Amino acid sequence: MKMMNPIAMVLVAIALAACATTSGEPVSESATHQTVAEQAEPVTILISIDGFHPDYLATGLTPTLSRLASEGASGPMRASFPTKTFPNHWTLVTGLVPDQHGIVANRMQDAERPGEVFTMSTVDPWWWSDAKPIWIEAEEAGIRSASMFWPGSAVAWGGTTQRYGPIMDGEMAQDWVPFSMQFGNTQRVNTVLDWLRRPKDIRPAFVTLYFDTVDSAGHGGGIEGEQIDAALRDIDAHIAMLTTGLDELGISANLVITSDHGMAPTSSERVIAIDEVLEDGTYRMVESGAYATFEATEGQTEALETALLAEHPHMECWRKAEIPARFEYGSHPRIPPYFCLPETGWSVAKTRSDAVWTGGGHGYDPFDPAMKSLFIAHGPAFQADGHVEEFQNTAITPLLRLLIGLSNPPEGEAALSAFTGVMVAE
Repeated sequence: MKMMNPIAMVLVAIALAACATTSGEPVSESATHQTVAEQAEPVTILISIDGFHPDYLATGLTPTLSRLASEGASGPMRASFPTKTFPNHWTLVTGLVPDQHGIVANRMQDAERPGEVFTMSTVDPWWWSDAKPIWIEAEEAGIRSASMFWPGSAVAWGGTTQRYGPIMDGEMAQDWVPFSMQFGNTQRVNTVLDWLRRPKDIRPAFVTLYFDTVDSAGHGGGIEGEQIDAALRDIDAHIAMLTTGLDELGISANLVITSDHGMAPTSSERVIAIDEVLEDGTYRMVESGAYATFEATEGQTEALETALLAEHPHMECWRKAEIPARFEYGSHPRIPPYFCLPETGWSVAKTRSDAVWTGGGHGYDPFDPAMKSLFIAHGPAFQADGHVEEFQNTAITPLLRLLIGLSNPPEGEAALSAFTGVMVAE
C-alpha cells in the first residue's frame, strides 16, 4: 500500500481515537453488529445525486441533507465543461477535466474508431483508458472498493475480461452492480449496507453510490413543481435510510455527497433551429441540445464556417481550438471541429417542431449559477458548520484520495486548498 500523506495520517489517528472513546458503549446485542463495529477507520462513501442543484436544499424538502450540511462541510461546486453527466462523473473520480480524461461528452466519436459511437451504455475500456478512476487505484493499493452504480464502473481494467481490474486470490476484489433503472433507490442503499455488514477483511473501505431520480425529474418536469419536489423527498428519505443504517451497524463514515451539474428551465419557446442557420448538406451534426457540435461535409468547410461562425441570437459558435480558455475544453481529438453554446435555457435542434414542451436541461456554461453542483462532506474528518467557497469539481478526487489513504500528486495537494478550514486535521 502507498504511504499516507501527513494529513491523511492525522485523520486516521483522529478516527482511531474516536473509536477508542466509544468502544466501551454497547451498540448492539448482535454478534454481526459487534463484528462490523470493530472497523478501525471510517469507510468513505462517495454519493452522487445526479442533477441536484444546491438551491434545492432551501426548499425545506431535504431535512436529512440539510442536517448533514450543517453538521459538516458544504458549499457550491462548479462542474467541469461540458456540464453533462458522464464527463462530470468521470471528473469526480479522476480529478481531471473532460478535455484531459477523454470522456468529453455523453455521446461522442473518435477518428481512430471510424463508424463507432460512444453512448452512455459503452463499457469498452478503449474509450475510458485516458484516465484511471480512483477505485482502481485504491484496489491496486490494497484498499477494497465497491460501486453501487457510477458511470464507468462496469469497465474492465488490467487487461482482463473480468470487470474491475486487479484479481486477488483468484477472485475479483471489488463489488459492483451494473446500472439498471429497474434497480430502485431502496435496493441501492440496502446493497451498500449489506456490503458494509461483511467481516472486515472483505468489507469495502471506499464505496460509490449513485441516484438518478432528481435528474430524471428535472428533465421531465423542470426545476419547480410536484415532480421535482417528489424526487427531492425520495432522495432525502434514502439518504436518511443510509445514515440510519450506518448508525445501526455502528459504522463510522465520511460521506462526500455531490452532484454532477445543476439544472436550468427549458421550453419549446427557446429553441435554435440549425436548419435556419446552415445550408443542408454542408454539415453533420454530432450532438444537439444544451450545446451542439458539427463537422463540415467534404468540400463544405468554407460554407459552414461562413454561416456558423457569424453572430447568432442566443448562441455563440467557435472552432474547437478557439473555444474560450476558461472552459478548459477543445484540445481532445474526440471533440468535433465546431462547437456552439447557446444561452442557458436555450436548446439547439436540427429543425423547429410544433410540439409544445417545458422541462429542464444542462450542458451549459459551468460558470452560470444554474449549473452549480452540490457538495456536502460529513463525518469524522470534517468540522461542523464548515463553509466551502465555490470550487471546481476536480478537487473531489484529491479529497477522496486523502480520506482513503492514497497519496496525492502535487496538483492534487494544491487542489485540497479548497477545503482549508473545514477538515478536522487542520
